[in-house]
Amino acid sequence: MPEASPRGTYLVIAETLRNEVQSGQGGDALPSEAELMDSHGVSRNTIRRALKVLEADGVVESAPGIGWRVVRGGDRRSLAQRMTDLIEEDSLSIGATYPSEAKLCERFGVSRTAVRRVLGQMEGNGLLATVHGKGRTVRALPASTVQP
Repeated sequence: MPEASPRGTYLVIAETLRNEVQSGQGGDALPSEAELMDSHGVSRNTIRRALKVLEADGVVESAPGIGWRVVRGGDRRSLAQRMTDLIEEDSLSIGATYPSEAKLCERFGVSRTAVRRVLGQMEGNGLLATVHGKGRTVRALPASTVQP
């Protein structure tokens, strides 16, 4: 790494780790954060941000007492894609109530932080709207759901 890390270094590291996981290198457990820091020449915070990106995409998960491990089998879509597809899977229409953060965490088996990040993206993309006191509602249907 150069002396001054450019913005987005964590994204480069996340992509490198994603490629290693997809090619089958390593095993079920990722190296420790300290080993990743040494191999990439960055801070612990940068490594954690990269791991959070992969966690949000459903590539890795935190295993208390073990570290980070690769998610095997199951649904390989990113969390963002799974949460967007939920609108069609649950037959939600415009104005329908979107599931709560707690229900989304339970359904997808991810952290509240990961769910909140994707919800923010969905709101930013105009798919969801937050109505204070009532939760989130579907504001628009995803492109794949819209009928011609």
